[in-house]
Amino acid sequence: MAQAPSQDIVTETLRKIMLPDGRDLVGAGMVSDIFIADGKVFFSLTCDAADAERLEPVREAAQAAVTALPGVKAAMVALTAEKKGGQSGPEPQARNVPPPPPSAGRRPVTDRAKPGVPGVKHIIAVASGKGGVGKSTTAINLALGLAACGLKTGILDADIYGPSLPRLLGLKDTKPQQLEGRILKPIEQFGLQSMSIGFLVEEETPMIWRGPMVVSAITQMLREVAWSDLDVLVVDMPPGTGDAQLTMAQNVPLSGAVIVSTPQDLALIDARKGLKMFEKVNVPVLGIIENMSYFVAPDTGARYDIFGHGGARAEAQRLGVPFLGEVPLVMAIRETSDAGRPITVAEPDGPHAAAYTAIAERVSAALSTGAGAKPAPAIVFE
Repeated sequence: MAQAPSQDIVTETLRKIMLPDGRDLVGAGMVSDIFIADGKVFFSLTCDAADAERLEPVREAAQAAVTALPGVKAAMVALTAEKKGGQSGPEPQARNVPPPPPSAGRRPVTDRAKPGVPGVKHIIAVASGKGGVGKSTTAINLALGLAACGLKTGILDADIYGPSLPRLLGLKDTKPQQLEGRILKPIEQFGLQSMSIGFLVEEETPMIWRGPMVVSAITQMLREVAWSDLDVLVVDMPPGTGDAQLTMAQNVPLSGAVIVSTPQDLALIDARKGLKMFEKVNVPVLGIIENMSYFVAPDTGARYDIFGHGGARAEAQRLGVPFLGEVPLVMAIRETSDAGRPITVAEPDGPHAAAYTAIAERVSAALSTGAGAKPAPAIVFE
């Protein structure tokens, strides 16, 4: 296949795409930074919210023109809408998400209709206030635990800047199949349907994207993937409380969120922020998991509370949310994750897999009963 085009070639191609007012996309200043990796081209087109629907054919034309360039395997073009200062009207929306229904006055964001994802019954977000707490390892083992409970399960790696799902599933060099249109077929491994931006770009390629592109990529991986009859889709969220988390909470009908933290105070401070964010947008918090809870020396059997112990349990009790369980700091969990065979697959009858399965059973029970955190107050945007 021909070599991928340069940014200059893509830019010149976009100069030939005309807007209804006669300007070209580049001259109108609508084109974001162009990102090219592994033959795939990513960029966004920024417009006023009121023009988003009218300019969708322009977005499609831009995507078709770039896709037709020699050396381009695929193009991902997002149409991101922004409101002008003082402008009233609908909030910025991801391209594939319908705007909220009209209202005579202000409307609580938590009351707005959230279109479901075809083929998915429940969506749960696995989140943490900070990185380095083992969130992705917890997410994949939780998904496998839910599958062991008899639920048809999928997992979406929404951590755009640090996708780890391909390595965790041993699918480092696997690419998804494109079905009709732009729909991607999820990759199946260990009984899970999976999707990650890591399947689309090389592992060492940095994702130097601004917020709108991250939001669009997550939206497309949710809604342009042929998920099939899933009881639950586990979403491995990026750390923190930024655009990705807010987009998921506002535009996707989340059945709940699971917060992952280590026991020490610094991690709990950030975990508390993540929990409060989900409560504020009226997403039930299904519970908190204490990861790296303690370490048992394999040679002596002595136990060490390296990061302290019990902090997440105490925090859950203080905040009135369920404590889902604790997972020890164990070399086998790290080794099997790095090897692409998570502990719940590599040692399904072992004590560490049992810890994840017990957590999954509690999450499954909460989904079946609708249990979660106390309802949070509606947030009203002026």
